[in-house]
Amino acid sequence: MGARTGKQYIDALRDGRSLHVNGERISDVTGYPPFQGVINELAALYDRQHQAATSEILTYSSPSSGQPVSVSFIVPASLEDLQRRVAGERARVEFTSGMMGRLPDQMNAWMADIALLKDFLGQREPRFGANAWNYYELCREQDFALTHTLIDPQIDRSKGLEAQEGLRIVKETGAGLMVSGARMLSTLAPISHEILVAPYMPRRPGEEDYAIVFSIPVATPGLKFICREPYDAGRSAYDRPFSSRYDEGDAIAIFKDVLVPWERVFAARDLGIYNLIQPMLPGMFGLQAVTRGVVKLRFMTGLANLVARAVGRDEMPRYQEMLGELVANVELAEGLLLASTHEVWTNIQQMMAGVRPRRQSAVPGYAAGVGTMFGAPGKTLIGLSTVRMFLPKAHSHAVDVLRLMGSSGLVMTPTEKDFNNPELREILPQYLRGAGVPAADRVRIMKLAWDAIGEQFGSRSLLYELFFAGDPISNRMLYMKTETNRNCVAMVERFVESLKDTLR
Repeated sequence: MGARTGKQYIDALRDGRSLHVNGERISDVTGYPPFQGVINELAALYDRQHQAATSEILTYSSPSSGQPVSVSFIVPASLEDLQRRVAGERARVEFTSGMMGRLPDQMNAWMADIALLKDFLGQREPRFGANAWNYYELCREQDFALTHTLIDPQIDRSKGLEAQEGLRIVKETGAGLMVSGARMLSTLAPISHEILVAPYMPRRPGEEDYAIVFSIPVATPGLKFICREPYDAGRSAYDRPFSSRYDEGDAIAIFKDVLVPWERVFAARDLGIYNLIQPMLPGMFGLQAVTRGVVKLRFMTGLANLVARAVGRDEMPRYQEMLGELVANVELAEGLLLASTHEVWTNIQQMMAGVRPRRQSAVPGYAAGVGTMFGAPGKTLIGLSTVRMFLPKAHSHAVDVLRLMGSSGLVMTPTEKDFNNPELREILPQYLRGAGVPAADRVRIMKLAWDAIGEQFGSRSLLYELFFAGDPISNRMLYMKTETNRNCVAMVERFVESLKDTLR
């Protein structure tokens, strides 16, 4: 097949999946109104792969079929290959202003990462490594919209894993593994074709049945998705410009005696391998996240400028300072994207050369303390630190600045129907115009900002940034165990030691 068209993407969603939204069982997600906007946006992205103006940057020739396939599947053989990946992923993110957190590119990047781990995955069970490579090629050639589900349900975090009703192996058969339990938070699940159950570590001794990584179609028997309420309530693109187009959806995935064929299993019951999968990824998954975060920060910065301009605050020093800081953050973000790209290329080169990070036992507490998407010992953490530390703070600050720029103007926004009401056509232009901006345009800008930071969509968007790379508090604590921290301490210890020679 190669790169899908929009029609092929939509047709493949009609697969009889078990999808529950707002008390309903949805028989055909393509006909469900709250998902129409985002489905159309993704279909348009798939169509761009075939359009003359964008096909070259979004696709490359498959090494197996020769068909055009998404550049987000490139397994780089050079820095130039990796830069081509980033350019294509960046173009796709820019088409959605960075406001969709889970474009298919993200999981395509994860599959490209996992393809490079085939030898690691297969070191004790060779078929698992082969399965990973074969599935990567299947995703590349079929151009699935792939989602993933990661964390255990939040039932009682004060108790152990068994209290969380997490996904686990309940039976082993000749055909595969039978699993039951739940996983969340599956973003894009309602409008995806396949789902990857990714590693949520650390798993500890005695939790082997919970240590499983696999991928299956979303329409697999026994798999049920329960979605959060949609944010697209049928408002126009004028009134809800983001909610009406980019609400990708989130869901909890419920597995009830689901059979996972052996050929779809990438790891099972091996804690040593399971706990090191995410840390050992070369980082194309994280690089796509950095790319998206940079583009989104650019958009938010531009939006803050438009809001300020609409009310004349761009001429006031106090607000100019705020805007200048946002621009400086964009410059820093671009630098981090550049550094992250070179970091990933270094990781790939080391993997190709057979160089592996030191084993987890080299760092005390590593096995017990490792968190989601934490780096392996001996690897730098530029990309991870960007999505863990810099981007969440930068986006939070951009939201704060937008609130100050717009103030009450963010709330005082009549609807599109008000502007079309004959009784109000002469009144609204007089009282809602901006600084050289017609009333309808000023309100449009304010609504754009409100949807980005104040509506359900915007609130969820910020929460997504804060928790994308795991619990922020745990992540910060984990840096205490890094080689970088030990080197910082050693530097000071050497200086302190040198002072002893000065004592008289």
